[in-house]
Parts: sequence; structure tokens; C-alpha cells
Amino acid sequence: MRKRTVRNGMRLVMAALILIVMASFYNVQLSDLFSLSPAAESRIYRLVMFWAAAIGGYGVVVAAFGLALSPLKDDARIRLMPIFIGIFAMIYIFFYLLSSSVQAPQRDEQRRVRPGETITI
Repeated sequence: MRKRTVRNGMRLVMAALILIVMASFYNVQLSDLFSLSPAAESRIYRLVMFWAAAIGGYGVVVAAFGLALSPLKDDARIRLMPIFIGIFAMIYIFFYLLSSSVQAPQRDEQRRVRPGETITI
């Protein structure tokens, strides 16, 4: 196992996870920051998801290729655990944000209807 190649592949997988989290949960904030139209926001979302899938797939191939290669002399001092921890942290953050976005009601839904007001459906 060539640890340096595996580590580079895992870095690419972690970069893909970061892109997926940013596109999935912070696309509205990013589009507001850059004043994007809804069509541009949708296009940016699709492009980011495409590139995240491409980068993640390439990272998996690079990591698998590194597992098949014979080790080098300086592979003993390369540590893979920090990258594993980073990937698991990104997966945890993704599922935490997913569960909090499903459980939390929107701010408009939290406001109670006052007497005399009507509900528009």
C-alpha cells in the first residue's frame, strides 16, 4: 500500500464531501452573497454537485490505486488517521445538518395565527 497515494485520494474524497455540504445546505446563503438569480443558483448547484461527484470518484480511484501499489521507504512516517477522522467528521456534519434541516420548522411556520387573520394556502 502506497500511503501517500491513498492519502491524496482521501483528500480528494474529503474535498468532494465539503463541496456537497456547501452546495446542499448553504446554497441560499451563497446565492444571496453573490446576488444570483434562481436560475443561476440552480445552475451553480448542479455544477457543484457534478464536480463534487467527479472529484470524489477520482479520489476513490486514486485511493484504490494506492492500495494496489507497493509501498515506498518513506511510507512509514505518513499517517492516514487524520484524513480518516476528517472524512468521518464531514460525514457527521452532513447528517447533522440533514437531520436539523428536517426537524426544524421554518420561521414562517413558527408564527401563530392571531384572531381575525386568515391562512393562505
